[in-house]
Amino acid sequence: MQSSNQSNQATLSASATRKSELPFTLQDVKAAIPAHCFEPSVWKSLSYFFIDISVIAGLYFIAYKLDSWLFFPIFWVMQGTMFWALFVVGHDCGHGSFSKIKWLNNLIGHLSHIPILVPYHGWRISHRTHHANTGNIDTDESWYPVNESKFNMMPWHEKLFRFYVPLLAYPIYLFRRSPGRQGSHFLPSSPLFKESEKWDIITSTSLMIAMVGFLGFITYQFGWLFFVKYYFMPYLVFVMWLDLVTYLHHTEADIPWYRSEDWYFLKGALSTIDRDYGFINPIHHNIGTHVAHHIFLNMPHYHLKTATEAIKPLLGEYYRCSNEPIWKSFIQSYWACHFVPDNGSKVYYQSGWNSDKKVD
Repeated sequence: MQSSNQSNQATLSASATRKSELPFTLQDVKAAIPAHCFEPSVWKSLSYFFIDISVIAGLYFIAYKLDSWLFFPIFWVMQGTMFWALFVVGHDCGHGSFSKIKWLNNLIGHLSHIPILVPYHGWRISHRTHHANTGNIDTDESWYPVNESKFNMMPWHEKLFRFYVPLLAYPIYLFRRSPGRQGSHFLPSSPLFKESEKWDIITSTSLMIAMVGFLGFITYQFGWLFFVKYYFMPYLVFVMWLDLVTYLHHTEADIPWYRSEDWYFLKGALSTIDRDYGFINPIHHNIGTHVAHHIFLNMPHYHLKTATEAIKPLLGEYYRCSNEPIWKSFIQSYWACHFVPDNGSKVYYQSGWNSDKKVD
């Protein structure tokens, strides 16, 4: 994690010294935030982890004792949501915002991610690439737009999971990444990874194989119905949460995207949007406060709200926030955001059913 954080800090420094088109610099934004917001607390971070696994264990106990088909649908939604909350804890570990202790981040990251079939190191590294290139059409890693010409040439099966059933895309992304960018999160030879990261990938992949083996043993012992009731359906809800939140943070008709020659870190980091998930906000650790997170990725999640309030006056119109219901935001983006023009920068998402183009 130290090398990852050093790389990210180098990106931030390079961006800060570059001539900016924005009326503020990265140093200006950082200076507006109370210093304590950048300091993780090991005990506070651990408390979120232990609360999450305690709730997960409690839900399993209740579901097993009741063993009722009236309760199972409720259990699936609740447990899948808690899987998602646990993922967010591992997400902090991947950024080094859980603690300043590398081995503790890796330990809790694996304990959070492997049970929900996320290869911790593989995900951590590709997610690092996303944060270092947010808003860059050419190099972003997560939910980046395709060009209009690429959209028109995409086969039906790529469009299916990218545009029509996007809330089921994550498991496929782990094996194949996104259209036009091949590479598996499980193989050390993947173009996602450096040679020096080989053993990190082997470690996470080996643990993933062990988890799949454990699930196979459980299924063999208790049957497919047991597996579906107690694991697969909550896992499916978790996948939908992960895809929904990631999609909504980076897919909005009025969020600009830049090509490499017109992009730099701070401009790209501001090409995201805060969302309000209502009563879910504290359950999934306020992951909706995404703008501050993208500017300072090593900030613990429990300081993001304070940091956001501190930077909003400085960012002004460059701060984006939506208080619309999540379902409404998703439907709007689902219909409006399919591709960006082949040329120009900055550019905006266009609809596959609307030929109008917005280019600055």
